[in-house]
Amino acid sequence: MADYVTEQVGNLVKKLSVHLHRKASEGAGSLGALAGFAIAIVFTWKFLRSPTGRSGRNRPKRTNPGATSSGVNVAREAAPDSEVHSSQLSLTDLHAVDSKDLPVELTLGQMVRKKLNGGRKVTCQLLGVVLEETTPDELQMHATVRHSVKEVLLEIARSCDVYLMETVNDDESEERALAALKGAGLFDSGLLIKEKVLFCGTENGRSSFVRQLEPDWHIDTNPAVIHNLSRFIRFQLQIGPAAALSTAPTNIFSSASLERYFSL
Repeated sequence: MADYVTEQVGNLVKKLSVHLHRKASEGAGSLGALAGFAIAIVFTWKFLRSPTGRSGRNRPKRTNPGATSSGVNVAREAAPDSEVHSSQLSLTDLHAVDSKDLPVELTLGQMVRKKLNGGRKVTCQLLGVVLEETTPDELQMHATVRHSVKEVLLEIARSCDVYLMETVNDDESEERALAALKGAGLFDSGLLIKEKVLFCGTENGRSSFVRQLEPDWHIDTNPAVIHNLSRFIRFQLQIGPAAALSTAPTNIFSSASLERYFSL
Protein backbone atom coordinates (compact mmCIF):
# COMPACT_ATOMS: atom_id res chain seq x y z
CA MET A 1 0.00 0.00 0.00
CA ALA A 2 2.81 2.42 0.89
CA ASP A 3 4.52 1.78 -2.47
CA TYR A 4 1.30 2.59 -4.30
CA VAL A 5 0.84 5.93 -2.44
CA THR A 6 4.46 6.84 -3.13
CA GLU A 7 3.98 6.18 -6.83
CA GLN A 8 0.86 8.35 -6.93
CA VAL A 9 2.57 11.24 -5.11
CA GLY A 10 5.48 11.03 -7.50
CA ASN A 11 3.16 11.32 -10.51
CA LEU A 12 1.45 14.27 -8.87
CA VAL A 13 4.79 16.04 -8.34
CA LYS A 14 5.68 15.56 -12.02
CA LYS A 15 2.32 17.03 -13.13
CA LEU A 16 2.79 19.88 -10.69
CA SER A 17 6.19 20.77 -12.11
CA VAL A 18 4.68 21.02 -15.63
CA HIS A 19 1.82 23.13 -14.34
CA LEU A 20 4.21 25.48 -12.49
CA HIS A 21 6.17 26.05 -15.63
CA ARG A 22 2.99 27.00 -17.51
CA LYS A 23 1.68 29.29 -14.79
CA ALA A 24 4.97 31.05 -14.18
CA SER A 25 3.85 33.93 -16.38
CA GLU A 26 0.43 34.46 -14.74
CA GLY A 27 1.69 36.27 -11.70
CA ALA A 28 3.67 35.98 -8.45
CA GLY A 29 0.61 35.22 -6.32
CA SER A 30 -0.41 32.17 -8.28
CA LEU A 31 3.22 31.04 -8.38
CA GLY A 32 3.62 31.37 -4.59
CA ALA A 33 0.46 29.41 -3.88
CA LEU A 34 1.49 26.64 -6.21
CA ALA A 35 4.97 26.53 -4.69
CA GLY A 36 3.51 26.17 -1.21
CA PHE A 37 1.27 23.41 -2.39
CA ALA A 38 4.23 21.67 -4.01
CA ILE A 39 6.26 21.86 -0.78
CA ALA A 40 3.37 20.30 1.13
CA ILE A 41 3.18 17.43 -1.37
CA VAL A 42 6.93 16.80 -1.21
CA PHE A 43 6.84 16.78 2.60
CA THR A 44 3.94 14.32 2.53
CA TRP A 45 5.84 12.11 0.04
CA LYS A 46 8.95 12.03 2.21
CA PHE A 47 6.86 11.30 5.28
CA LEU A 48 5.22 8.35 3.57
CA ARG A 49 8.67 6.94 2.54
CA SER A 50 9.99 7.08 6.10
CA PRO A 51 9.65 3.93 8.40
CA THR A 52 7.44 5.92 10.80
CA GLY A 53 5.14 7.07 8.04
CA ARG A 54 4.67 3.57 6.65
CA SER A 55 3.62 1.92 9.86
CA GLY A 56 2.28 4.88 11.84
CA ARG A 57 4.55 3.93 14.80
CA ASN A 58 8.16 3.05 15.50
CA ARG A 59 8.75 -0.62 14.72
CA PRO A 60 11.96 -2.32 15.79
CA LYS A 61 14.02 -3.53 12.90
CA ARG A 62 13.80 -7.24 12.43
CA THR A 63 17.09 -9.02 12.41
CA ASN A 64 17.90 -12.49 11.17
CA PRO A 65 19.99 -14.29 13.80
CA GLY A 66 21.83 -16.07 11.04
CA ALA A 67 22.31 -13.06 8.76
CA THR A 68 25.17 -10.54 8.54
CA SER A 69 25.31 -7.04 7.04
CA SER A 70 26.17 -8.59 3.70
CA GLY A 71 22.97 -10.62 3.75
CA VAL A 72 24.74 -13.97 3.97
CA ASN A 73 23.01 -16.52 6.15
CA VAL A 74 25.76 -17.47 8.58
CA ALA A 75 23.73 -20.21 10.27
CA ARG A 76 23.19 -22.04 7.00
CA GLU A 77 26.84 -21.74 5.97
CA ALA A 78 28.09 -22.78 9.40
CA ALA A 79 25.98 -25.93 9.45
CA PRO A 80 28.19 -27.94 7.05
CA ASP A 81 31.32 -26.96 9.03
CA SER A 82 29.61 -27.96 12.26
CA GLU A 83 28.64 -31.29 10.75
CA VAL A 84 32.23 -31.87 9.58
CA HIS A 85 33.53 -30.93 13.02
CA SER A 86 31.09 -33.31 14.68
CA SER A 87 32.13 -36.03 12.25
CA GLN A 88 35.77 -35.41 13.04
CA LEU A 89 35.07 -35.65 16.75
CA SER A 90 33.18 -38.87 16.26
CA LEU A 91 36.02 -40.38 14.25
CA THR A 92 38.53 -39.27 16.88
CA ASP A 93 36.49 -40.78 19.68
CA LEU A 94 36.02 -43.97 17.70
CA HIS A 95 39.76 -44.18 17.06
CA ALA A 96 40.43 -43.72 20.78
CA VAL A 97 38.06 -46.56 21.64
CA ASP A 98 39.49 -48.81 18.94
CA SER A 99 43.03 -48.07 20.12
CA LYS A 100 42.13 -49.39 23.56
CA ASP A 101 40.78 -52.59 22.03
CA LEU A 102 43.76 -53.20 19.78
CA PRO A 103 46.23 -55.78 21.07
CA VAL A 104 49.52 -54.32 22.25
CA GLU A 105 52.59 -55.97 20.73
CA LEU A 106 54.91 -57.04 23.53
CA THR A 107 58.68 -57.14 23.34
CA LEU A 108 60.44 -60.48 23.76
CA GLY A 109 61.44 -59.56 27.31
CA GLN A 110 57.87 -58.63 28.23
CA MET A 111 56.54 -61.83 26.69
CA VAL A 112 59.09 -63.97 28.53
CA ARG A 113 58.25 -62.37 31.88
CA LYS A 114 54.54 -62.76 31.18
CA LYS A 115 54.88 -66.46 30.36
CA LEU A 116 57.15 -67.13 33.34
CA ASN A 117 54.33 -65.88 35.57
CA GLY A 118 56.60 -64.67 38.34
CA GLY A 119 59.03 -67.60 38.17
CA ARG A 120 62.56 -66.83 39.41
CA LYS A 121 64.38 -70.14 38.89
CA VAL A 122 64.40 -72.33 35.75
CA THR A 123 65.97 -75.72 35.03
CA CYS A 124 66.27 -76.70 31.37
CA GLN A 125 67.39 -79.78 29.45
CA LEU A 126 69.97 -79.28 26.70
CA LEU A 127 69.22 -82.00 24.14
CA GLY A 128 66.27 -81.16 21.88
CA VAL A 129 65.79 -77.77 23.56
CA VAL A 130 69.04 -75.81 23.39
CA LEU A 131 71.03 -78.21 21.21
CA GLU A 132 70.11 -79.54 17.78
CA GLU A 133 70.99 -83.04 18.94
CA THR A 134 68.22 -85.04 20.60
CA THR A 135 69.97 -88.11 22.08
CA PRO A 136 73.11 -88.76 24.16
CA ASP A 137 74.45 -90.91 21.30
CA GLU A 138 74.38 -87.92 18.92
CA LEU A 139 76.12 -85.79 21.51
CA GLN A 140 79.05 -88.24 21.45
CA MET A 141 79.71 -87.13 17.86
CA HIS A 142 78.83 -83.43 17.75
CA ALA A 143 77.04 -80.61 19.55
CA THR A 144 75.33 -77.66 17.90
CA VAL A 145 73.43 -74.86 19.62
CA ARG A 146 70.13 -74.01 17.95
CA HIS A 147 70.55 -70.47 16.63
CA SER A 148 66.91 -69.51 17.16
CA VAL A 149 66.92 -70.38 20.87
CA LYS A 150 69.85 -68.20 21.91
CA GLU A 151 68.00 -64.89 22.28
CA VAL A 152 65.10 -66.45 24.17
CA LEU A 153 67.37 -68.37 26.54
CA LEU A 154 69.36 -65.24 27.38
CA GLU A 155 66.13 -63.31 27.95
CA ILE A 156 64.97 -65.98 30.39
CA ALA A 157 68.32 -65.66 32.16
CA ARG A 158 67.73 -61.92 32.59
CA SER A 159 64.75 -62.66 34.84
CA CYS A 160 65.64 -66.05 36.29
CA ASP A 161 68.41 -68.11 37.76
CA VAL A 162 68.92 -70.67 34.97
CA TYR A 163 70.42 -74.16 35.32
CA LEU A 164 71.12 -76.20 32.18
CA MET A 165 71.41 -79.98 32.51
CA GLU A 166 71.76 -83.12 30.43
CA THR A 167 72.16 -86.88 30.52
CA VAL A 168 75.42 -87.91 28.81
CA ASN A 169 77.27 -91.14 28.04
CA ASP A 170 80.82 -89.91 28.71
CA ASP A 171 83.02 -87.01 29.76
CA GLU A 172 83.79 -86.13 26.14
CA SER A 173 80.11 -85.43 25.58
CA GLU A 174 80.16 -83.00 28.50
CA GLU A 175 83.13 -81.13 27.03
CA ARG A 176 81.54 -81.08 23.61
CA ALA A 177 78.33 -79.60 24.97
CA LEU A 178 80.16 -76.93 26.99
CA ALA A 179 82.29 -76.00 23.98
CA ALA A 180 79.16 -75.57 21.85
CA LEU A 181 77.54 -73.32 24.46
CA LYS A 182 80.69 -71.23 24.77
CA GLY A 183 81.13 -71.03 21.00
CA ALA A 184 77.59 -69.71 20.62
CA GLY A 185 78.39 -66.86 23.02
CA LEU A 186 75.92 -67.96 25.69
CA PHE A 187 78.47 -67.35 28.47
CA ASP A 188 79.67 -63.96 27.16
CA SER A 189 77.09 -61.78 28.89
CA GLY A 190 77.42 -63.50 32.27
CA LEU A 191 73.70 -64.25 32.35
CA LEU A 192 74.42 -67.95 31.90
CA ILE A 193 77.24 -69.47 33.96
CA LYS A 194 79.32 -72.48 33.00
CA GLU A 195 79.21 -73.80 36.58
CA LYS A 196 75.41 -74.03 36.34
CA VAL A 197 75.55 -76.53 33.48
CA LEU A 198 75.02 -79.95 35.10
CA PHE A 199 75.54 -83.47 33.70
CA CYS A 200 74.37 -86.87 34.89
CA GLY A 201 74.32 -90.46 33.65
CA THR A 202 70.58 -91.32 33.81
CA GLU A 203 67.15 -89.74 33.37
CA ASN A 204 66.43 -90.35 37.03
CA GLY A 205 69.59 -88.43 37.85
CA ARG A 206 68.25 -85.43 35.91
CA SER A 207 64.96 -85.63 37.80
CA SER A 208 66.90 -85.72 41.06
CA PHE A 209 68.83 -82.57 40.08
CA VAL A 210 65.54 -80.77 39.40
CA ARG A 211 63.97 -81.74 42.69
CA GLN A 212 67.03 -80.63 44.64
CA LEU A 213 67.10 -77.22 42.91
CA GLU A 214 63.32 -76.71 43.40
CA PRO A 215 62.80 -74.46 40.36
CA ASP A 216 59.60 -72.60 39.48
CA TRP A 217 59.88 -73.99 35.93
CA HIS A 218 61.43 -77.12 34.45
CA ILE A 219 61.79 -77.56 30.69
CA ASP A 220 62.28 -81.06 29.28
CA THR A 221 61.58 -83.29 26.29
CA ASN A 222 61.02 -86.57 28.16
CA PRO A 223 57.35 -87.20 29.08
CA ALA A 224 58.40 -89.59 31.85
CA VAL A 225 60.56 -86.96 33.54
CA ILE A 226 57.76 -84.38 33.20
CA HIS A 227 55.27 -86.80 34.73
CA ASN A 228 57.52 -87.74 37.65
CA LEU A 229 58.11 -84.08 38.51
CA SER A 230 54.52 -82.87 38.12
CA ARG A 231 53.80 -83.15 41.84
CA PHE A 232 56.90 -81.22 42.89
CA ILE A 233 57.42 -78.46 40.33
CA ARG A 234 55.13 -75.47 40.04
CA PHE A 235 55.24 -75.27 36.21
CA GLN A 236 56.71 -77.48 33.51
CA LEU A 237 57.13 -77.02 29.78
CA GLN A 238 57.42 -80.12 27.60
CA ILE A 239 59.10 -79.56 24.27
CA GLY A 240 57.61 -81.96 21.71
CA PRO A 241 54.25 -83.15 20.38
CA ALA A 242 51.26 -81.72 22.21
CA ALA A 243 49.20 -84.89 21.76
CA ALA A 244 51.03 -86.59 24.61
CA LEU A 245 49.70 -83.92 26.99
CA SER A 246 45.98 -84.34 26.30
CA THR A 247 45.35 -85.49 29.88
CA ALA A 248 48.24 -83.65 31.54
CA PRO A 249 47.81 -81.60 34.72
CA THR A 250 47.10 -77.88 34.32
CA ASN A 251 50.59 -76.92 35.46
CA ILE A 252 52.20 -78.64 32.46
CA PHE A 253 52.46 -76.84 29.11
CA SER A 254 53.76 -77.96 25.74
CA SER A 255 55.31 -76.40 22.68
CA ALA A 256 57.19 -77.46 19.57
CA SER A 257 60.19 -75.40 20.71
CA LEU A 258 61.32 -73.14 23.52
CA GLU A 259 61.39 -70.02 21.36
CA ARG A 260 57.94 -70.69 19.97
CA TYR A 261 56.38 -70.94 23.43
CA PHE A 262 57.87 -67.64 24.58
CA SER A 263 57.04 -65.78 21.38
CA LEU A 264 53.29 -66.52 21.21
